[in-house]
Amino acid sequence: MKNHSQYSKLFICFLLGITLWVLAGTNEVPINAWRIFAVFIAVITSFILRPFPIGMMVLTGLVILIASGTITLEESLSGFADATVWLVIAAFLLAGAMINTGLGKRIALWLVLRLGKTIKGLAYAICGSEFLLATVMPSNTARGGGIHAPIVNSLAQSLGSHQSNKPDRAGIFLSLVGAHANLIAASMFMTGMAANPIVTKAVKDVYDIDFGWGTWALGAIVPGLVALLILPHLIAKLAPPTIKDGHLAQKEASRLLKEMGPISRNEKIMAVVLILLLLLWTTKFLHGFGTTTVAMIAVIVLLITKAQSWKDVITNEMAWDTLVWLGGLLTMANLLLKYGFIQWFVENVQASVGGVTGLAAILILGIIYFYSMYAFSMLTAHIAAMAGPFLAVCFTLNGQPYVAAAVFAYFSCLCGCTTNYSSGPIIIYFGLGYVTAPKWFSVGFAISIFHMFIWILVGLLWWKILGWW
Repeated sequence: MKNHSQYSKLFICFLLGITLWVLAGTNEVPINAWRIFAVFIAVITSFILRPFPIGMMVLTGLVILIASGTITLEESLSGFADATVWLVIAAFLLAGAMINTGLGKRIALWLVLRLGKTIKGLAYAICGSEFLLATVMPSNTARGGGIHAPIVNSLAQSLGSHQSNKPDRAGIFLSLVGAHANLIAASMFMTGMAANPIVTKAVKDVYDIDFGWGTWALGAIVPGLVALLILPHLIAKLAPPTIKDGHLAQKEASRLLKEMGPISRNEKIMAVVLILLLLLWTTKFLHGFGTTTVAMIAVIVLLITKAQSWKDVITNEMAWDTLVWLGGLLTMANLLLKYGFIQWFVENVQASVGGVTGLAAILILGIIYFYSMYAFSMLTAHIAAMAGPFLAVCFTLNGQPYVAAAVFAYFSCLCGCTTNYSSGPIIIYFGLGYVTAPKWFSVGFAISIFHMFIWILVGLLWWKILGWW
């Protein structure tokens, strides 16, 4: 039955791709551009239906384009040489080191121990840990699912809250805080989520500006911190916990820390490397090293000091899987631009928008982009399909470059709040079993309004101070 379902979904993807392929576009679109678009849409559909792993589907799409003579082998490999792809790979290797050394878990538990006297204190510990780890861990699934969700589950149960017994005591509240803090943290740093660099690349292609790690973080730091500070209070109103005291959770954190033992040599090396990494990323104007170069240096230091082994590197499945799907997606995005499809799309959308230009156009398109996430089952698919074209439309409507970059960069992760299936960590938190689907959707919609208020009002004020508009 499972195989039948897989192949049924695969058939839908192929049928859609073949239908678009046969339509052959219009006279305004070169046939090769339309064929690349047909394969791209089929691949994005596979991200939503998930018949097979996304890396496999991207590779299949590239092979079809090569075998049909639509593109050359050299063109198909162009995206894999992009510095953005290798930044993500290096950051995944650093994320693996954070988990392998235990430093990420120790940071989260230490914050619980220090802040967890009350239930809201526990929430702030989760928010703080997400914020710190998002600076270097590009997999929000690794942060949310690998580190924080198990801790949240353990803390909730230590407070007498179980999936089938008193979930409202603490489990619902902590699950929702963990999930939404993960998305806010993911939006604040270019390395907060694996697909974020797709937006950076699109900004560079459309506006020819470097919206790199430092600029991304600078634009997000004020609205992001405001959002993280308010989030526990807001969720306490939307899903109030029936317990206020968090001392039992502190005891559980203390027990888990004792199990880990004293901080190890590898954890110390990892901590020093992370501090140096952040310093180098934020001082590029002094030394000129690019973000990718700095991340690669950090990986090499971990290997030379034996804080990580070469086996750890080559067995990091998420890193090498990302190389395939992200490199392939960037290839297709580059070719859609090169062969003129994006230009045709932009001209048609521009005509339909009418006389709206500048900041108003950015905000209208940004809101449409945000809520279109309801039609997608994966943030990566949403970003890959829509970020580049929407930015291109903003460009033609004279949208301020840095404001457009900021809106689509930050909304790309924040829009995951809308559903219980938008990304890996959201699925994992929902899968803990404390929150029902209707509750998740109602809270998610309320959080989306909250994001609109914070990131448009506070965000625009901060970006005005930065001189972005």
